Amino acid sequence: MAYVAVDADDRLEEGPEGLEFKSFLGADARADQRTQSGASNVDRGYLTDHTTQKSPSGFWTVEYYQPYFDVDTSTVLKRCYTTLLPTSPSYLTILTPSADLYGPFWIPTTLILALFLSSSLAASISSYLSDPGAAYEYDFGLLSLATTIVYIYTFAVPILLWLTLRYIGVGEWGVAEALGVWGYSLFVWIPVSILCVIPVSILRWVLVGIAFCLSGYFLVTNVYPILAMADAKATRLLIVVVGALHAGLALTFKVLFFSYYVVHDIGPGADPVRRFL
Repeated sequence: MAYVAVDADDRLEEGPEGLEFKSFLGADARADQRTQSGASNVDRGYLTDHTTQKSPSGFWTVEYYQPYFDVDTSTVLKRCYTTLLPTSPSYLTILTPSADLYGPFWIPTTLILALFLSSSLAASISSYLSDPGAAYEYDFGLLSLATTIVYIYTFAVPILLWLTLRYIGVGEWGVAEALGVWGYSLFVWIPVSILCVIPVSILRWVLVGIAFCLSGYFLVTNVYPILAMADAKATRLLIVVVGALHAGLALTFKVLFFSYYVVHDIGPGADPVRRFL
């Protein structure tokens, strides 16, 4: 048997690092090979096809509303106290870069509890100051009444306004922005309802007036630029309707939840006279 000496390539002495495997198949062939391999693996159950994109969720699904609740607490609190500062630079842009529904849901819910608790406490204080020996019974019907009034004003009014604007051709405003403006405008009523526990009638009127002005100014400054895009007659009518509903809400709060008073007797045997403290 004869042996032939063959000169080895110097790169073999460098170890595995010097070796390089190349494919002489074209790019299309390699792509087809990977596709066939992946398809066969999927068929065998080894791989899961992650390339399928989900279709957009409808408005009746939970996934549709998840982005509107993806907001941190600091952002919601900042938007809340900004509504109390008309001179703040971000007064007109508190819902940017995107509106949320977290605050517009919890603000009216907290307001409902604040209205019921504060009115019940104010009524019990007034009852005690009028007749310390009389027993006081809490009116839980105020809770359902507050729930109905607040939720209708917070959700029904902006949705109806949004539908009206869409009907007259103004589509620059989304329903989430409308709900956000109305929801955050109610924040001022939470501290006012707590302060109205003080049994001083003139102070209650002042607090209600302050809340009416602050929340009304916030609504006007954020809604009027949208209404201005509509026809002049429609704009005037919508402004009147929004203002009337807002004034009706303030008056309803004052009459139903902040109108407790103390009854005093003047002189022996005299009829009690209702006097606002």
